Amino acid sequence: MKVRNIAVVLLFVISLAGCSSFRGNRVGSVNSDPWDTVKVILKDIKAPEFPKRDFLVTSYGAVGDGKVNCSQAFKKAIEECSKQGGGRVVVPPGNYFTGPIYIESNVNLHVQKGARILFSTNPDDYPIVFTRWEGIELMNYSPLIYSFEEKNIAITGEGILDGQANETNWWPWKGQERYGYKKGTPSQVDKDKRAALFKMAEDGVPVEKRVFGKGFYLRPQFVQPYRCENVLIEGVTVTNSPMWLLNPVLCNNVTIQKVTMESLGPNSDGCDPESCKNVLIKDCYFNTGDDCIAIKSGRNADGRRINIPSENIIIQGCRMANGHGGVVIGSEISGGVRNVFAENCTMSSPELDRALRIKTSSARGGVTENIYMRNIEVGQVAEQVFIATMFYEDKGNYMPTIRNIEVKNMRVKNGGKTGVLLEAYETSPIQNVRLINVTIDSVPTPYKFTNVKNVVFDDVKINGKKVELDK
Repeated sequence: MKVRNIAVVLLFVISLAGCSSFRGNRVGSVNSDPWDTVKVILKDIKAPEFPKRDFLVTSYGAVGDGKVNCSQAFKKAIEECSKQGGGRVVVPPGNYFTGPIYIESNVNLHVQKGARILFSTNPDDYPIVFTRWEGIELMNYSPLIYSFEEKNIAITGEGILDGQANETNWWPWKGQERYGYKKGTPSQVDKDKRAALFKMAEDGVPVEKRVFGKGFYLRPQFVQPYRCENVLIEGVTVTNSPMWLLNPVLCNNVTIQKVTMESLGPNSDGCDPESCKNVLIKDCYFNTGDDCIAIKSGRNADGRRINIPSENIIIQGCRMANGHGGVVIGSEISGGVRNVFAENCTMSSPELDRALRIKTSSARGGVTENIYMRNIEVGQVAEQVFIATMFYEDKGNYMPTIRNIEVKNMRVKNGGKTGVLLEAYETSPIQNVRLINVTIDSVPTPYKFTNVKNVVFDDVKINGKKVELDK
């Protein structure tokens, strides 16, 4: 590592040391503000730039009639673009049917307004690749758009990426009738296909021997850059996904902005940065069948094997409609999550369960720390405004840690069933939680705590009454 880079890292570590607790009880200056570190993080997040060269997919044989298979045209255009040093692979107005798309280094897949890429729903069109599925590495179907160990890649434009997933394809593999599953047909739960992957990971089976794909019914993600640097996704609409929509894994320097994510199928998380560093999610819209934004870092033994956290995640100006949670950390969280800052977001829907959700368990382990939200407007949620739980799904022998959470300047018109729900183990209480200038209305249970330490309400009003916690 160069001397200059070492100096930058040291300065950044020193600046984050101030985030270990709250003002007046923090390592370093008592006047420091954790939000000051946002400026430091943003300086390290820079969208990639590309040479001013365009490669039209129609020049390589693509036909925008929605019928002709354009897979080879996309492949040739991307390979030529990368070979010549990079630029834009341009998709002009029209409907383009294709199999999976692989983006190479220095390529910007630019989908113009009026263009729609229609992805095949035939599993046989998707090769087996090195990927991560619900927090576990394996060999499985390629994501619809995939990159592996590439640099300077982008998906931009005002066009539409349409996975065409619905109750007749991909979704029934979940094994639930509301998504088109019919008893007696194959699914991921048939003969414990999903459980087989989890067991392999717990048993330490090498990744190259965890071969799934045909016959195992594990749905692919939509967009997954894997071990990539300098990633940009901007402007496009992503819809009808088999499962998770945007899933950068083990990436550094990721910018996702002005993206519309709409998919109401099973496990249709909007954006899942997984074991990533330096991520900006800005001015995006979410209407999803699962969590809107879910920050992850691997599941159980496999997450601990890789042991890389998600860190330095900035969320700004996003809008959340349907979803299990607006800003979510977990549940695949064994590598840890730290330094998450969400600000100036709006959330509301009778189908939005929570505003802020932290979910982990004693099977996951890991440390979740330094989570900050401010200037959040919530119309309505169905369950909780803020929940942090250590009792999500599995139990095990790896005690999780949740600490240093601050929610500031939040207004909630309809708080669902419980305003604030914190639940932890006696041996690992949730620590250092502060709500400042928070108003929650129309909620039957204001708050419920089990095994917490140093929880502070500062100017918190619930159902019109100021709430003072016992010291």
